[in-house]
Amino acid sequence: MKIILKIFIVLLILITLSFTLISCAGKQSGELKEIKLTEVTRSVFYAPQYAALALGYFEDEGLKVELTTSAGADKVTAAVLSGEADIGFCGPESTVYVYNEGKQNYIITFAQLTKRDGSFLVARQPDPNFTFDKLRGKYIIGGRKGGMPEMSLEWVLRENGLEPGVDVTVDTSIQFAAMTGAFLQGTGDYVTLFEPAALAVEKQGKGYIVASIGKESGVVPYTCYNATKDYIEQNPDVIQAFTNGLYKGMKWVEKSSPQKIAEAIHPYFPDMSIEDLTKVVQRYKDQDSWNADPTLTKESYEHMLDIVIRAGILTDNDRVPYETLFNPSFAQKVK
Repeated sequence: MKIILKIFIVLLILITLSFTLISCAGKQSGELKEIKLTEVTRSVFYAPQYAALALGYFEDEGLKVELTTSAGADKVTAAVLSGEADIGFCGPESTVYVYNEGKQNYIITFAQLTKRDGSFLVARQPDPNFTFDKLRGKYIIGGRKGGMPEMSLEWVLRENGLEPGVDVTVDTSIQFAAMTGAFLQGTGDYVTLFEPAALAVEKQGKGYIVASIGKESGVVPYTCYNATKDYIEQNPDVIQAFTNGLYKGMKWVEKSSPQKIAEAIHPYFPDMSIEDLTKVVQRYKDQDSWNADPTLTKESYEHMLDIVIRAGILTDNDRVPYETLFNPSFAQKVK
């Protein structure tokens, strides 16, 4: 009788293992939910996102994420509104613009990744004793008018007693992707660049980082994840799974060394050496670039609106309530 019982137990264990293996194989063979994510640019600034992708955290949540780069927040929101992308990753100021255009199926932000501007002010000569008053009378390539990088720059200039267009020239005619090339070709005295572009310019001996715009501009919901109102209502499980996977990447980056992070995200920056990538990750870690979790706060949202309004893009009448454009419920449930 004991022998029969032992055989039964062994068979039960084998059957359970078989079902587990079949389930896992099924998940790996195409049962993952495919979603399209488009990002505003490719930057080490978004290291936790690439870590989540590289380490399989989205797959762990049942998602297969297809990542594309749209080169500009306006292009990201256009892709989300048209259905070319399920989830967009860009500055939340764009969701305010879309809402104020009167869109019925407007865009809602559900998770935040970065909490500071990710750009650095690059000069043509080294200046270890740089102060912002040195920008008086100078020419800065600042990026697209209405984009968070350009508006954060203007905020910092004004906080340091410089009025854009009066005390300093800020060129807003050059698209984000073309700023590095324009500076290298001789345009401007200064340029604001994200990484790894800033390091690439430094390595050529054509520019030198003199200030962090992120440190100067304060805490804002700088780069966030969004989707249309309809998509979120119809796919709450997808949004929750995505937020869960992102959170795992954020926590892993928080506790990992810059070199370990660089090694993990290297496939997304194949032209960079591990040494250079480590250096850039360290820069972003040093300036406390990333949220501890994907939660969005009302205070940082209001600060972002202050920056946009002060830049003259919106007025106080254009303020959209936090509760209308931000849905923090998914971030509050991360596990």
